Amino acid sequence: MSRIGRKPISIPAGVDVKIDGNVVTVKGPKGTLTRAFHPNMNIAQEGNEVIVTRPNDAKENRSLHGLTRTLIHNMVVGVTEGFRKDLEIQGVGYRAAKQGSKLTLTLGFSHPVEFEDTDTIKIELKDALHFSITGIDKQEVGQFAAEVRGVRPPEPYKGKGIRYVGEYVIRKEGKAGKGK
Repeated sequence: MSRIGRKPISIPAGVDVKIDGNVVTVKGPKGTLTRAFHPNMNIAQEGNEVIVTRPNDAKENRSLHGLTRTLIHNMVVGVTEGFRKDLEIQGVGYRAAKQGSKLTLTLGFSHPVEFEDTDTIKIELKDALHFSITGIDKQEVGQFAAEVRGVRPPEPYKGKGIRYVGEYVIRKEGKAGKGK
């Protein structure tokens, strides 16, 4: 049986979980998240815990069991603490600036690249080379961070570009010259 799927999800104080069939709505201090899950999964609330069970040990149900439990847990964590991705810019002349709700990235292109805060995603600028993307939906935060990083991913020769904080970029040696 799924080790992750078996674990109950504890609901902290201040969080309201509503289960309507296989649609789960989680409301907390940071916002509200709603998600529909596969009809094979049985989702039930017992006291201040949510328990996910599966009807049988079919391969599809085994794979959905842990996934469903983790997605509900991420919803609970999102509305209480939120999620954050920290990014940093490396490269001479590369920088970030924020005007209102708009992040402007200068990354060596002929034009600046702009990203706007959405109603669920917020961009916080720490300094010209470090910024954070925060929100309550883990998937949305990760997708937005990947799109920002995708504008100028770190290249392997000089390491220039946008990277996650703590990301290790494998460096390559440059082209070997003649007569060396």
